Amino acid sequence: MASLVFGQGNTRNVRTAGAPAPEFDRSLAWAALLLVSLGLVMVYSSSIATAEAGRYTGNNPAYFLLRHSLFLALALGAATAVFLVPVRLWQKAAPWFFAGCVVLLVLVLIPGIGREVNGARRWLNLGIANMQPSELMKLAVVLYAADYTVRKHAVLKNFRRGLLPMLAVMLVVAWLLLREPDFGAFVVVAVSAFGVLFLGGMSGRHFSALLGMLGAGFVLLVLSSPYRMQRILGFMDPWSDAYGKGYQLSHALIAFGRGEWLGVGLGASVEKLHYLPEAHTDFLLAVIAEELGLLGVVAVIALFVWVVLRAFFIGRQAALRERHFPALVAQGIGIWIGFQALINMGVNMGLLPTKGLTLPLMSFGGSGLIVNCVAIAVLIRIDWENRQLARGLNA
Repeated sequence: MASLVFGQGNTRNVRTAGAPAPEFDRSLAWAALLLVSLGLVMVYSSSIATAEAGRYTGNNPAYFLLRHSLFLALALGAATAVFLVPVRLWQKAAPWFFAGCVVLLVLVLIPGIGREVNGARRWLNLGIANMQPSELMKLAVVLYAADYTVRKHAVLKNFRRGLLPMLAVMLVVAWLLLREPDFGAFVVVAVSAFGVLFLGGMSGRHFSALLGMLGAGFVLLVLSSPYRMQRILGFMDPWSDAYGKGYQLSHALIAFGRGEWLGVGLGASVEKLHYLPEAHTDFLLAVIAEELGLLGVVAVIALFVWVVLRAFFIGRQAALRERHFPALVAQGIGIWIGFQALINMGVNMGLLPTKGLTLPLMSFGGSGLIVNCVAIAVLIRIDWENRQLARGLNA
């Protein structure tokens, strides 16, 4: 099967004409800014009741707004700094960054170092905030998979020399993530990594086999875990036990139903008043649906679709200039953000089983927000370098 990235690029056909083109993809930047801005507003709206009633929040209704604002400021600062880093340096650092994230995943599992919340050990306590290494791993695996694909492209279709080493590394990462447990992060990491390998030229036969293995693994994990089985049963018929295993989904569906076309109005949600758990994180879209209606949900979906489309377009432009690592990174980021957003939306709408994945760029959570903004900055940097190269060719 022909590679989607390592095609025969013809840089002489990449030209600019007419008025000078902008220095970077402004539409991508605006889409991301609109998502984080709407996320800030909706995190505040969805978290007021929880913040007022929480002892650890000091009964401050603006607790989550203030923290999310701080995280957003840090995220934008990190994104600005990352934009200044040439992509070639990311390629050199990719194996070390990935290895560092693996070490962090190990540290999370060590008692006294990793922090346990609700039976899950996913955070490292940094004093003023918690860091979630699985969020860093999502970016690290895209960079590492892209670098691995470029280095191993000549033997990528060979299972033993090309695919097996990457598969072994991913099994280690999967084991660490499932020990936390963080099944949602595992799925996103696996799809992102093997999506990059497929775009880089993996054998279609090997890819199909991997899909079969992932499907079989998913079934085994569900059957071997009572709480995962309960989530599946709750997803299949949430109304059969609306106060038990179907509680989250039933209230999310009620929120969607109440919102109708234009919503009940910003701040007027009823479901966020201690009915819908995790309203400012996993189920933020349900509050958007209730307060802003179908129109608000469609706007959010459209913005995510645009981000993903621009990521693949930027990757294609890099591939035409034979910049294979940036091309794979751009498209890998598109897969990651698009797939995670798709899962979160599917869960909120009752199309997928409940899974603890936040809505990228929007939900409350410092680690996720910062890493997502850094990923967008890497995308914009790749596009900027594409345009600089095009200007040089057309000079």
